[in-house]
Amino acid sequence: MGDTAVIFPGQGAQSVGMGRDVAARYKRARAIYDRANEVVGFDLAAVCFGGPAEKLERTDVQQPAIFVTSAAIWEAFLESGGSLNDFSRTGGLSLGEYTALYVAGALSFDDALRLVQRRGELMQEAALAVKGGMVSLVGADEETAVTLCDRARGEDVLAPANFNCPGQIVIAGSQAACERAVVLADELHCRAIPLAVAGAFHTPLMQSAADQLDGVLAATNFTEPRIPVARNVDAGYHGNADEMRLSLKRQVTQPVLWQRCVERMVADGVERFVEIGPGRVLTGLMRKINRKLSTRNVSTVESVESALVGSGADRS
Repeated sequence: MGDTAVIFPGQGAQSVGMGRDVAARYKRARAIYDRANEVVGFDLAAVCFGGPAEKLERTDVQQPAIFVTSAAIWEAFLESGGSLNDFSRTGGLSLGEYTALYVAGALSFDDALRLVQRRGELMQEAALAVKGGMVSLVGADEETAVTLCDRARGEDVLAPANFNCPGQIVIAGSQAACERAVVLADELHCRAIPLAVAGAFHTPLMQSAADQLDGVLAATNFTEPRIPVARNVDAGYHGNADEMRLSLKRQVTQPVLWQRCVERMVADGVERFVEIGPGRVLTGLMRKINRKLSTRNVSTVESVESALVGSGADRS
C-alpha cells in the first residue's frame, strides 16, 4: 500500500462560515483562532465565521483567514487522533505551501501567520499599484498557454501563473493583456475565463511584493521540516532555511507548478491525498490530475471525524 500526503489549499478556497463548526467542536481548533486574533490584531475568527464576504475576499484578509482555518482543521484532526506520522509528504497550492511548512514543523504558527499576513498585505499593495488580472484557460496545455501569452502580451506583462491540472492553466498580467488574451483564446481552441481577483499574482507585476517580503523572510526562523514539503516553484522538496526563504520569495513572481508537485509526490510513492482546509478546490483538481488517486477532503466536523489515515482517508 502506498504512502499518504496531506495537502493544503490557497486563495479562492474561502467561504463565509468556514471553520465555525470545527472551532465549536474542538478546543485545539478554537485555540488556533484565539491565538490568530492576537497575532493579526483584529477578530479574524469573526470574519471567517460571519463575514462579510467582501472583507473575507480581500487579499490581505483572505490569505491569513485561509491559513488559520486550515491550521484549525489540522488541529482538530490531531485532537481527534490523527498524527503527522500518518503522512509521508505534504504540500500546498500557493498560500497553502505556508500551511504545509507550518504543519511539517518548519515554521511556528505565529511566524507562519505573520508571514502570511504580511504576504497578503504586500500582494494587495502591489495589485493596487498596477492594474492587473488573471484568466483561467480551460482546455489549454502548456504550449497553448505560452503561445497565447506571446500573442496577447504586446508591450505589457502576461505569463502563465498557475499550472493546476490538465486542461486548466491560469495566466496573469496587465489588465489590457488579459483582455486581449480572452479575445484570442478562441483561435487557439481554448476557453478563457477572467477571474475575480485583485491582481496578477505569480507574475513579475508582484516584484515589489517579493522584494519587501524578502526582508520579512530573512527575519523569520525556519527549521528542517519533519517530512518533505513540495515546492511550488520547481516541484522539488524544500531544503535548508536559506533555500526555503528563496523559494517562498520566488513563488510570489513565478508560476505555481501544482500539477507537477502532485506528480512528483506520486512518483515518490504517494497513492492517497488528504486535503485539509476550507473548500474542496484541491480535491477537484486531483480528480483531473489522476483519477486513480484516492483523495479525501477534510473541511468540516463530520469529515474530520472520518478522516484518520488507514480508515476513512483511504476511501475516495
